[in-house]
Amino acid sequence: MYAVIETGGKQYRASVGDKFRVEKIPGETSTEIIFDKILAVGGEGTETKFGNPYVAGARVTAEILKQARADKVFVFKYKSKKNIRKMRGHRQYYTEVVIRNIEA
Repeated sequence: MYAVIETGGKQYRASVGDKFRVEKIPGETSTEIIFDKILAVGGEGTETKFGNPYVAGARVTAEILKQARADKVFVFKYKSKKNIRKMRGHRQYYTEVVIRNIEA
C-alpha cells in the first residue's frame, strides 16, 4: 500500500518502511507524527482513492529519525570586468522520517 502525502509544500509517495527527508517539522527524535494531508491512497489489491483535494479519513503515521541540516549550498554572484563578487551559503533544515503505518 502507498500514499501520496503533502508536507512542506511538496508531495511524497510513501510506503510503509520508507525513509525520506521533509521540510523541518517541529518535534523530538523518535516522536510519532501524523500526516493528514493525503492526496491519494492505493496499492496491491485495493482501489486507488484520489482526494478532492484530500482523501477523507486517511492518515499516515511516521516516526522522526533525526532533525538536521543539509549540506551547504554556495551561491556565487559575479559580474565580469566590474570587480563585483558575492559569495553566500545556505544550509536548509530538514527532518528525516520513516513511515510506520498507512490508514485508508
